[in-house]
Amino acid sequence: MKITHTEIYRFSIPMEPFVIATGTMDYAQNMLVRIHTDTGIYGVGECSAFPMIVGETQDTCLAVARDFARLWKGKDPLAIDERLAELDTFIARNATAKSAFDIALHDLAAKHASVPLYKYLGGAVRDIVTDITVGIGTPEEMAAKALAYRERGATMVKVKLGKAPESDVARIKAIRDAVGSDLLIRIDANQGWDYDAAVAALRGLEPFGIQFCEQPMRSYNDHLLPQLRQETTIPLMADESCYDHRDAARLASQGACDSINIKFSKSGGIAEALRIQQTAAEYGIPCMIGGMLETRLALSAKAHFAYAAPNVQFFDLDTCMIGHRADPVVGGVRYEGFHLSLPYTSGIGADADEAFLQTCERWEV
Repeated sequence: MKITHTEIYRFSIPMEPFVIATGTMDYAQNMLVRIHTDTGIYGVGECSAFPMIVGETQDTCLAVARDFARLWKGKDPLAIDERLAELDTFIARNATAKSAFDIALHDLAAKHASVPLYKYLGGAVRDIVTDITVGIGTPEEMAAKALAYRERGATMVKVKLGKAPESDVARIKAIRDAVGSDLLIRIDANQGWDYDAAVAALRGLEPFGIQFCEQPMRSYNDHLLPQLRQETTIPLMADESCYDHRDAARLASQGACDSINIKFSKSGGIAEALRIQQTAAEYGIPCMIGGMLETRLALSAKAHFAYAAPNVQFFDLDTCMIGHRADPVVGGVRYEGFHLSLPYTSGIGADADEAFLQTCERWEV
């Protein structure tokens, strides 16, 4: 099997403005790739650029994607490790763009084997229930949104924080007062606090039954995480501090976190994500699978990964549910309330809607 050509699409998804500590997004800056072969089988992959977090934009992803496509033309897509190593040799970092190509290769390999991706990866079906994210707003706005999610059947919310400690505490108090004690609350500061603010915020939030706090500080303050863990009873989850399995080993060996959030846009895709969860498991640290603003296409790949990654115990797979104004995906993961399920088809089981693709800027290499 040889790669004949690659289609690359500017996969922009209109959405309601979504606010986190580091900025506001009013559309999902996504990219879609289709890697075609001489057998007629093609693999599909998607990534979602989040420049204020990972440092890549939609345009940088599209630029390096054309280089990646030229690099792989005429080569064997089933030699996944070799192909991914070529991307790392060609350019450092750029994990978001790489993740689309990684997903496409895995989709293609599973299709070639005529099995769902999770079976190709050695996984099995299990129950997956996602949280749902509440963006930053006034305490009253956030409480109303959390209550509406609870009334729709949500059992857990992830609340974006990372502003002044006293205002963040007020946000969570308003939410807890509105939803009662049964709804699970996770928080995500998105690196918004410095050390002193993190201590103040986390101590102030302790009475509200917080499951864990994601990424309280900038990653350059990772050396302070072990000390911060001693200052609060709220468990800490590393997100922007962990891009690969080496970061996972570093954080775990230093006692810097209680759990790790895996995102394909940071890891470069499925292959490294599997290594992260395995490394974390060796230290007894559970993981979460999360994301940026992907559609159900990349979310399908994440659900397959979760089936194959036993150390992934938390699920933040709501990216298509937090304001996307279009669903340009055929097949793929299904949502019954906040429960996820996958169709039994080969590969990831999802593709882009052709009518939507006709509206997208396109390149073929």
